[in-house]
Amino acid sequence: MSDEGQTRGVQTETERLRAQIAELERNKHMLEEQLNAASMASESPPPITTPTELQSTLRLFVKKVAMILQADKCAIMLYDKESGELQAQSPAFGLADEEVRTFRIRATQGISGESFRQNKPIICDDMIADPRTVKENVALLRVHNSLTVPLAIELRDENQEVVERQTIGVMHVFNKRGAGSFDEEDVRLLTVLARSAASVISNAQMFIAVSSAKQQLESTFQSMLSGVLVVGTTGQILLMNSAAKRIFGVPQSDGTGQNLASVVANEKVQSLVSASLEDAEEKAEEVSLFTPGERIFQVQTALLRGENAAVTGVVATFNDITELRNVERMKTEFVASVSHELRTPLTSIKGFIRTLLDDSDGYYDHDTQAEFYQIIDQECDRLVRLINDLLNVSRIEAGRALDLNLKPVDLRNLIARVVASQESYTTRHQIEIDAPSDLPAAIADEDKIDQILTNLINNAIKYSPDGGVVVVAARNTGREIEVSVRDHGIGIPPDHLDKIFGRFHRVEGGDTRRAGGTGIGLYLVKHLVEAHHGRIRVLSEVSKGSTFSFTIPLERPAESAASA
Repeated sequence: MSDEGQTRGVQTETERLRAQIAELERNKHMLEEQLNAASMASESPPPITTPTELQSTLRLFVKKVAMILQADKCAIMLYDKESGELQAQSPAFGLADEEVRTFRIRATQGISGESFRQNKPIICDDMIADPRTVKENVALLRVHNSLTVPLAIELRDENQEVVERQTIGVMHVFNKRGAGSFDEEDVRLLTVLARSAASVISNAQMFIAVSSAKQQLESTFQSMLSGVLVVGTTGQILLMNSAAKRIFGVPQSDGTGQNLASVVANEKVQSLVSASLEDAEEKAEEVSLFTPGERIFQVQTALLRGENAAVTGVVATFNDITELRNVERMKTEFVASVSHELRTPLTSIKGFIRTLLDDSDGYYDHDTQAEFYQIIDQECDRLVRLINDLLNVSRIEAGRALDLNLKPVDLRNLIARVVASQESYTTRHQIEIDAPSDLPAAIADEDKIDQILTNLINNAIKYSPDGGVVVVAARNTGREIEVSVRDHGIGIPPDHLDKIFGRFHRVEGGDTRRAGGTGIGLYLVKHLVEAHHGRIRVLSEVSKGSTFSFTIPLERPAESAASA
């Protein structure tokens, strides 16, 4: 070979070697970039505290993974214990939201299930031909090759030896860019990245679960109707919910961290908390507090204990029992009133019966005896009405519906009968009826309407101690009949108007005490009217009288008609 030919051969070989060196340099540079990106992707991110932060972190993560592995798509699937499925998680790179939602597979099926169960990476060069793939997913996601690695959480000892491993899902990359396939170098890279992803997801899920539970507990604590106060052994307030702050008039931003004595001025509460801490015993007491009105609270303390059962503080709960005590007081007064109401007619009956029995000489003539018998009969009716009222109240309190015997009732006739009956009990009152002669019949229970009218007229008489006119009016409104009872008596104070139909409620003071009564009449009237699908209201002015009005439908209510 000539020198010129040898020279050209050397030049050609040199060019080839230079090209190989340049290619190796490019590959080396690309691998260095992949390793740097993988290192950056696997670095522990800042603590993730919310689902939104987790979503944002995963979105960046899957994008970096796809870039490092030169893949078109990247998805993370987590195992759901309840369904037994591996389910794709949003966000995923290269997949639409709808594709992610439908991308799920049983953990016993497909390449995903095999990688998850056997905890090993799997390369698939031809997903359409591979018998392990789920063809529906291949078609849906438009993928032709893949690399799948398990998402495993590893617990290591001080020597960095793996002592426990839990697989929580798998990570996929699909469609290697260009004409290439995924190789063992890709497996190594994706395994490192998957380990980092598993750690991030697991830690974030635990943190979010704890944070959510803490937030729920805090929300429950603050929304409790009972006041809750937690005090440390030094007398410092550790926790105080919104109800406790309202009880003691503390601004919602204050309380925690302050000394108990500077926040709670009530000495009884201070003594109760101090005694619980000193004696290491749980206590309970009733305390009256002004919030700003006087309220009664059942205060209970429970000890907080730390390690070795040492007392670290005390929890005081404040339950408002004002209404309970008021009901107990009203019940006590009710029993006394009922006893009085029962004793009064019984005393009259007993007196007149004894008088008649002792009249062996016939001192009282026939007319006088008839008058005595009429009084006895009236007092017996009074007893029957009271007992019926008590029985009906008992039924209402037990939650049982009042049975109605519905039929057409001539209200004008019924009003006249009740007025005549009530007139026999008073000589100081004039009871007038204002009702048209053509008043139509209402669909009602005659006995129950009798009770309503009797109670209202009787009240009008009782609460007009100086006598006067009581007007019982009725009018047809088209769909119902409105009946009203108006007196010119002592009236009802404004602060009692919204309570007047409550059980055991009585307006105390002045002439009302002399009027007597059990406090159940209007409570029963309200329920009897509402049982007829009617309405009741009261208008009143102190010293000028009251007007009670109620309505009764002209037609039978649908549910009553159906059950008849």
